[in-house]
Amino acid sequence: MSDHLNIAAVRITDSRGRILAVRKTGTLRWMQPGGKLEPGEAPLAAALRELREELGVDWAADRLSSLGVWEGLAANEADTTLTAHLFAARWDAEHDGDGTVGAELAEGAWLDPAEAIERDDLAPLLRERVLPTLL
Repeated sequence: MSDHLNIAAVRITDSRGRILAVRKTGTLRWMQPGGKLEPGEAPLAAALRELREELGVDWAADRLSSLGVWEGLAANEADTTLTAHLFAARWDAEHDGDGTVGAELAEGAWLDPAEAIERDDLAPLLRERVLPTLL
């Protein structure tokens, strides 16, 4: 029997059209900032919490807009499916800084969507749902 995760993820783009991708410590796949919902936590609250933990930004809820829900395979957990509540936000370098990663993240990178879609080290959510919205 497979496991199932409920997550919130944020598609963050900048003024140059790039997307912020992150890689969690001990994993190989790049994905959007975000993570698992805590028990009883709403998806938007989880997204905002994860952004604080992973990127050190304390954004207001109106900074994010919903892109809907995606069902698919988890990137780093074998035999695991996920429900991803996907949000979009725009990075403002003047106010948000350079996007320094923290918490459980190993690294972050700003990627050109057209180049990123060709990579073989992306999470299914990023490859199948997020990048196509930017191309």
